Amino acid sequence: MSNEAAATATTPAAGTTASADAPRPEHGLGASLQSADAQAKTEGTFPYAADLWAEGLLWAALLRSPHPHARIISVDTSEAVAMPGVRAVVTGEDIPGDAAHGRRVHDRPVFATHVVRHHGEPIAAVAADHPDTARMAAAAIQVEYEVLDPITDPEQAFAAEPLHPDGNLIRHIPLRYGDPEAAGEVVVEGLYRIGRQDPAPIGAEAGLAVPRPDGGVELYVASTDPHTDRDLAAACYGLEPDRVKVVVTGVPGATADREDPGFQLPLGLLALRTGCPVKLTATREESFLGHAHRHPTLLRYRHHADAEGRLMKVEAQILLDAGAYADASSESLAAAVSFACGPYVVPHAFIEGWAVRTNNPPSGHVRGEGAMQVCAAYEAQMDKLAGKLGLDPAELRLRNVLATGDILPTGQTVTCPAPVAELLRTVRDFELPPLPKDTPEEEWLLPGGLEGAGDPAAIRRGVGYALGMVHMLGAEGADEVSTATVKVQDGVATVICAAVDTGQGFSTLARQIVQETLGIDEVHVASVDTDQPPAGPACRGRHTWVSGGAVERAAKMVRTQLLQPLAAKFGMSTELLQITDGKITSYDGVLSTTVTEAMDGKELWATAQCRPHPTEPLDDTGQGDAFVGLAFCAIRAVVDVDVEMGSVRVVELAVAQDVGRVLNPVQLRARIEAGVTQGVGAALMENLRTPKGLIRHPDLTGYALPTALDAPDIRIVKLVEERDVVAPFGAKAASAAPVVTSPAAVAGAVRAATGRAVNRLPIRPQGVVVQEG
Repeated sequence: MSNEAAATATTPAAGTTASADAPRPEHGLGASLQSADAQAKTEGTFPYAADLWAEGLLWAALLRSPHPHARIISVDTSEAVAMPGVRAVVTGEDIPGDAAHGRRVHDRPVFATHVVRHHGEPIAAVAADHPDTARMAAAAIQVEYEVLDPITDPEQAFAAEPLHPDGNLIRHIPLRYGDPEAAGEVVVEGLYRIGRQDPAPIGAEAGLAVPRPDGGVELYVASTDPHTDRDLAAACYGLEPDRVKVVVTGVPGATADREDPGFQLPLGLLALRTGCPVKLTATREESFLGHAHRHPTLLRYRHHADAEGRLMKVEAQILLDAGAYADASSESLAAAVSFACGPYVVPHAFIEGWAVRTNNPPSGHVRGEGAMQVCAAYEAQMDKLAGKLGLDPAELRLRNVLATGDILPTGQTVTCPAPVAELLRTVRDFELPPLPKDTPEEEWLLPGGLEGAGDPAAIRRGVGYALGMVHMLGAEGADEVSTATVKVQDGVATVICAAVDTGQGFSTLARQIVQETLGIDEVHVASVDTDQPPAGPACRGRHTWVSGGAVERAAKMVRTQLLQPLAAKFGMSTELLQITDGKITSYDGVLSTTVTEAMDGKELWATAQCRPHPTEPLDDTGQGDAFVGLAFCAIRAVVDVDVEMGSVRVVELAVAQDVGRVLNPVQLRARIEAGVTQGVGAALMENLRTPKGLIRHPDLTGYALPTALDAPDIRIVKLVEERDVVAPFGAKAASAAPVVTSPAAVAGAVRAATGRAVNRLPIRPQGVVVQEG
């Protein structure tokens, strides 16, 4: 994969744009500091959760339902209990505390006891002295089912019998904005379907539970939200939270909630039952069955515009398939409804959104949830409008783009930087890639790979545009807060913060913040566990903002402690002192000393919190200031399509993004490139098929992911550094926006190449074949 980036500026003022030629510091904010664990991960020595070990270790296995919907008549564990080497078998009858869990809504049983609601739902767990014994014992548990007809079509869920005591409807948001009688001179309609994307974590779930002498338990897992996981576990085990400790270990990366709590909770139950450490390493199949996926979505749209192409009204119906349990569906629906019109000025909007339960696998938080699905639909509508009006697709978009000071359909004013027009013009004006040559040496460039294209004459090139937007942090009144401690002794700084680094680079950022503030090169970030104050979940770029803000405040407090004695001694304020490259100097040059000398063997430390300004829930008409901040992205996709065979090759994706401020150029480019590639997967290949509620091919052979050979040239042509004044450092979330935007851009390019509607993702070959004559 070839990647090119116009990367960064040293310390740009508000409104400036990153420049590839501007110098960057070697450390601190703006430097491309390498991740502390990069070498270990590259060499294969990094200890992932699957590598954990303990003396007297037992192995766990889960029995999962083979049916998507069934009534449990009986569960007989006697044969499993009698097997040599089996130390414990637990079912729903053995849970001492809360039998249901859920990070957001407690509606999901730890073990199904009466009804099975999705394929792969846990029924029982076994601990044994060997992993093969544990698996055989789980298979030996006899469950008598009364198989029921599954509800797998979300449209049928409205009239179906309740699948859950809470009913089938999780949330309904009717957004009303403007005049319902408004109409445009030009109207286009569309029906769109978005498939089920799996987060496909690099490593399958694994963990270790160790009983404690006080009757509690420690869970060593790759959690992305350890304090929430601890509270769920304590409630399940009937223990006080201080008797359960979650230690975050070996996180291999995450593009969603990394851990399924239904995987973690049985571990602790078995450890408490046996008094021994218990380890569970999921197979890839179990990983597919257990964790949450992106919401499959059905969208109906009607766009109204005047004769000049200016949007007048948007009407939409959005239906999210939540699967068996609620999880993050309420938040995903809020994002989908709020951003249903995209980063465009729309004076009248009427959106109906629903999230419903079905017997499909559970859906949950996956990067860009809600926003990605609607982006694919509203951008398809913009292409339809452009075609009907005879306008260039980019020009139509420019006539409608959102800017700072405009109002969203939720009634919230966009107060953050919104350089949407600048982003679009940048990708529009970027040089197009050369056309492929029809020579044998160049055939590998054609769709289908080497010798894959049937006839070079059947290749059509298309160019498509998309504009995407995402919100940062939690929404609708979520209390976003994080706590951090910074300690300095003997010239070494330590950061203590329970913010989990899932690949977004928080650990590196924390080091850079302390380097920038205190002038100390050697900075260590402590491992995360629940003995530390909570920092919240690792999603939506919140740790860059909230946890980074807490680290900055704590570091500044330590800086004040360090400088105050010197300032008092020389009769000046601390503002007149600066720290650079480990040296403290005054503005007039009178004072010059090192940080180590100023410390004089003392230990300095401070603890601080960061809490952004509050938000509010959407009201009964979908109105409210629900979001802390917004980020925007523009992508131009260039594709080659074999219109006879239906194969698609993404030639290039040109990206311009609103990033606020570049904190680490290399990490930022990597996050954008990864997000774009994930979006290409959603556009062309990733679709977890679930006929009649059964997951088909739950493995990385049957579930296609983009590889390095599938990744296109990604040209990061502009990073707009217009700082958001309410965000620490002025930076914005970086990875979700390209995930949201790239599928729509690819679909638009395929639409331009073929003339086909392309109304579903991923794009199927039969959807792009053009019948000649």
